[in-house]
Amino acid sequence: MREDPSDARGSRSPIAALGSTVLRGLSELGQATLMLAAALRWMLRGRLEIRETLVQLNRIGVESIPVVLITGAFAGMVLAFQTARQLADFGGQGFVGGLVGLSIAREAAPVFTAITAAGRVGAGMAAEIGTMAVTEQVDALRVLATDPVRYLVVPRLIAAALALPILTAFANVVGGTGGYVVATAAGISGGAFLSSLQRFLWPYDLVVGLIKAVFFGLIIASVGCYRGLHATGGADGVGRATTGAVVVAIVLILIFNYFLDLIFF
Repeated sequence: MREDPSDARGSRSPIAALGSTVLRGLSELGQATLMLAAALRWMLRGRLEIRETLVQLNRIGVESIPVVLITGAFAGMVLAFQTARQLADFGGQGFVGGLVGLSIAREAAPVFTAITAAGRVGAGMAAEIGTMAVTEQVDALRVLATDPVRYLVVPRLIAAALALPILTAFANVVGGTGGYVVATAAGISGGAFLSSLQRFLWPYDLVVGLIKAVFFGLIIASVGCYRGLHATGGADGVGRATTGAVVVAIVLILIFNYFLDLIFF
């Protein structure tokens, strides 16, 4: 009597399941690396889809401004509210502005902006390209001798790498403004806040935050495009690709953020 394959899968040991997951992850990493290498080759050749890149810049950058402004403003307000209350009890009012500015420039602005973009932009990329994949439009591009990496991936990589630092700069401005408003409302003088900000926040901190945003943009676009290109199984497969793109992008953003901090700070 033959064993039911589903029973065999269900009875696999945890070690076997872990090994299968690791192998699948390594396989996906290899495929994603090949995709990025192909995209880099097209960039070095100067074979760019300028019109599609501008369209993606509008989607990733311009259309994301409202949600980034809201996220950045409230991030700065929360930081100022918490630090002003705690430091005021110990006579540390002169440190509030610097602490808020450093936190926003180094971490809050680039990370919150990237996570917001991963939920909005990364999901959109995976859904759009995934729909093209399951409806065989990607195969049609290959039949027409058009490399999907050049037409679909490269414009999104370039647009994300350009848009995320700009969005992060907006988040820095509104975050600092929101922090200033809340700190002064909590009893911190505006002069003390600005003096502390000038004393502790250096241009280097702002530049590093923008550099981190470039890496985060590349992560979001890479994961979204990869998941979309490898979507299978109709509408259900597109849904899985979209969810996977958001989850993986956010996890990678947090991991890379830690290692970038080790490098720059």
